[in-house]
Amino acid sequence: MKYGVKEIAELFPSLMKIEDESLREKVAAVWNEAITTGCGGKGWTFDELRAVKFTLLAGDIDMTFVEHLNSCALQCIAIADVLESSFRCGIPVQRDYLIAGALLADVGKPLEFDKDASSNVIQGKFGQQVRHPFSGVALAYKHGIPGEVMHIIASHSHEGDKVERSIESIIFHHADFVDFDIAKLLGKRAAKK
Repeated sequence: MKYGVKEIAELFPSLMKIEDESLREKVAAVWNEAITTGCGGKGWTFDELRAVKFTLLAGDIDMTFVEHLNSCALQCIAIADVLESSFRCGIPVQRDYLIAGALLADVGKPLEFDKDASSNVIQGKFGQQVRHPFSGVALAYKHGIPGEVMHIIASHSHEGDKVERSIESIIFHHADFVDFDIAKLLGKRAAKK
């Protein structure tokens, strides 16, 4: 099955906030490939993807991967709004790149994740060899995503700690870790119960 903009926007509504139609279509194409070729080559259904936990590193919490990406995209838009209205110096935020980067930062995770014999989501062999920032950039490059967006994908996690992040990457990095740090806290609290 091939998923276009309309179908991908069902998972990620902020896709429609990307004004550049060509970029919106490219983001959808990247997600289409990640969904249809991930899970050890078997592909994911939308229902399976919606059920994947946000992170395998926080314990059993009720926060999903799709919810996380939608949260980050909305946080990025809100942060950009605040920055643009708060500073006299005029912080130049490339909104389309910011939204595209927020939606694509974890696009490598459907490739990184697989299912074990009991259908539990695990980090698959490919994911053990290639983390999602790298596979995400590879997918994005294949579909003609601009370098500014690939920079967000590449630098959003700890792999980006050694590079100078763009404004958009800084915004996404912090939104991502707001969710991640809260998820870790909720996981610790759940483990204590």
